[in-house]
Amino acid sequence: MRRIFFACLFACLPFVSPAEAQIVAQVSIAKQEMIVTHHGIEVHRWPVSTARPGFITPKGAFRVQSMHKRHFSRLFNNAPMPFSIFYSGHYAIHGTTDVRRLGRPASAGCVRLHPEHARALFEMVTRQGPAHFQVVVGS
Repeated sequence: MRRIFFACLFACLPFVSPAEAQIVAQVSIAKQEMIVTHHGIEVHRWPVSTARPGFITPKGAFRVQSMHKRHFSRLFNNAPMPFSIFYSGHYAIHGTTDVRRLGRPASAGCVRLHPEHARALFEMVTRQGPAHFQVVVGS
């Protein structure tokens, strides 16, 4: 019941347009790459891991649902998800300990980053405010 409430709550919140977002994380599934822009200027380009075969990384434009500096997955054996920025249900951008697989599909659907990159993004979003951040996931 709680999940339904929060899903309805976030669905009713106003959407942040790219023009209003100060920070945009553009994720390319094909390139396994994230480009972070601040006020339209590229500030970071990082390798990521998105969904491996059999899983999906949802495509679209999303806003922050929640942020957690220290999070452990309840779905995947308490896997560490440092500097998590949740944007679509249980999907998040977060750090990974499996850095050797960055740059190719390896996740169960989340967007994985090097822990230092996840920390940098988390801190940027915290400074500017989650309402000024947008995640855009495309092919």
